[in-house]
Amino acid sequence: MDNIQLLYVANTVSGKATASTQTLQFLLRVANLGYGKTVEVHWAGEDGVWRRVLADYCASGGDGSEYWRAEVAFPRQARTELPGDIHFVARLEYAGREYWDNNDGCENYFCAAGSGGRMTGVLPLVQLNPMQGLGAAQRNVPLKFAVNAALAVEKVTVHWTLDDWRHVHKAGCRLLSGKRSATHGGYAGLHPVQLWSTNLNVSGAFRLQYSICYESKEQAFWDNNGERNYRLSRAPLKVMILNLHCYQEDDQDRKFWQIAKAVDELNADVVCLQEVAEHWNDGQGDWASNSANIINRRLKKPFHLYSDWSHLGFDKYREGVAILSRYPLERQEARYVSDSSDAYSIHSRKVVAACIDVPCIGPIDVFSAHLSWWDDGFRDQFQRLSDWADSRRGAEVAATLLCGDFNIAAGSLGYRLVVDGHRYEDQYLAANAPALFQQIFRVDDAHWRDRLADDYRIDYVFMNKDSGLRAISARVLFTEQDYGRVSDHCGYLLEFEPL
Repeated sequence: MDNIQLLYVANTVSGKATASTQTLQFLLRVANLGYGKTVEVHWAGEDGVWRRVLADYCASGGDGSEYWRAEVAFPRQARTELPGDIHFVARLEYAGREYWDNNDGCENYFCAAGSGGRMTGVLPLVQLNPMQGLGAAQRNVPLKFAVNAALAVEKVTVHWTLDDWRHVHKAGCRLLSGKRSATHGGYAGLHPVQLWSTNLNVSGAFRLQYSICYESKEQAFWDNNGERNYRLSRAPLKVMILNLHCYQEDDQDRKFWQIAKAVDELNADVVCLQEVAEHWNDGQGDWASNSANIINRRLKKPFHLYSDWSHLGFDKYREGVAILSRYPLERQEARYVSDSSDAYSIHSRKVVAACIDVPCIGPIDVFSAHLSWWDDGFRDQFQRLSDWADSRRGAEVAATLLCGDFNIAAGSLGYRLVVDGHRYEDQYLAANAPALFQQIFRVDDAHWRDRLADDYRIDYVFMNKDSGLRAISARVLFTEQDYGRVSDHCGYLLEFEPL
């Protein structure tokens, strides 16, 4: 494809003659050359003055292209005239270079006032409202198509599914304008169109996939997005983990602000924190100084928070763990998983758990854990933790996530214990090294530990292998290049979607 292509234009005039409004709409397909593009339409009305309107990004295409849309409206005002007929061209600027679609250099594009919608010959069918995804509370998806009238289409049907084609639905489209006839014509590179629309009820589904069949008397045509089908999804579940280093950081207050900023900007849904500290206060604690509470209060909109402490840390803090969630916390629970529950012993390790009902995904059991080193009890602690997590699993639980600081290096004896348990799997590895993940957790290749020799992680999100989620991305946070160091640990952000 060319780097920029006009797909559709509409020049409509609505309202009474003395109070009418003229609206110009443009839909463009643009090559995904990189970030920092400028996409615009240059146009001139009957006054001959050239103007420009910037286009906004709408959605990505199945072939790696992007859809951009521009719109501008002109209400009639005293002593002013509407633009009327327009001439126009489309322009893309990227990295100092310009690309144009000017109707192959013939005479620019032309669209008469009140002529409605028209399309170029680039595609026989154009979606007029391309979308990037489904909104958090969206229950209906309106679809509108322009079809080249020369095809004499008599029927348009959307074939769609909410469960990866296990169940298929069909939605007939309604003809909004344009005759069911092979009307030819058009001018300056534009052709008359039929407009069709339908509305799909997606209710609480996480994703929608669909393709379009449009039929004339002679034959049926399909648009299935280059054999990929069209796909709209809700935003993935985002889980962040971070060990806070128990008030041991220089410039601690600023770093709490940095953590809150990252949670907001990255749109995290769940945050699991370890080494959460508050002043000891003779063992009574001090909620106002609780580091998870401080971070939560600095969010643009505070999350639901559950925290508990395990032991005396650094001789002056109650040290524990916490879960913060955008969604309400249910079935909150805290337990020691260590042999010791002595508040004065660093080997006393308590874990907090909560069930989070994530919209369009379902209930997720989340655990925030800070376990001991291998020589100080990791084996028994992880066994108790995993048994506890399994005991909470029911048919309604979509996934179980064990999150936090496990104090075991990738490839170590402790990591081997997790692998050999065949219940919980490393989701950072699943997202970033799927072939190695398969080798370790599914094939159990005898030499897999050699592949982890340079992996120094001790913070993980382990997910029950029977869960109904998959990790689609995982990244390291709070490095010199990413929000700055805020602890002696890095943080991690993982994204999940349903299978």
